[in-house]
Amino acid sequence: MNYDKSQTSGSILQPDAAGHISTAPRESQRFQALFYSYANAVYRYHQAAQEHQPTRQDYEEWLEGLPEAIRKGMAAKGFEQCRTILGFTRYVNEKHDVGMEAYVCRLMGKQEYQEFKEQTA
Repeated sequence: MNYDKSQTSGSILQPDAAGHISTAPRESQRFQALFYSYANAVYRYHQAAQEHQPTRQDYEEWLEGLPEAIRKGMAAKGFEQCRTILGFTRYVNEKHDVGMEAYVCRLMGKQEYQEFKEQTA
């Protein structure tokens, strides 16, 4: 059986994923589809942080909440290099009341998101 694209939200699943999924063993195709959908939604969540135009103040606040050793490493990298660090992008989104779980659930759809969570529990 080949993978049926209608099994997941077409807006989330990347075109190259369908080819990969269709070559996976039949029993794992649904999980692979859900995994790709989830991963793509998480990627979009982190990319969305740039819409909030992170500032140096955001960066400084984020640094304050990090353990000392990590804080030193991130401070050495500087603001520009940290703009795409997942921890920082999540901080920026959360600061603007955009939670990752709700964002991903909205993109995937409740039913698909719940199915993914059940399969990864």
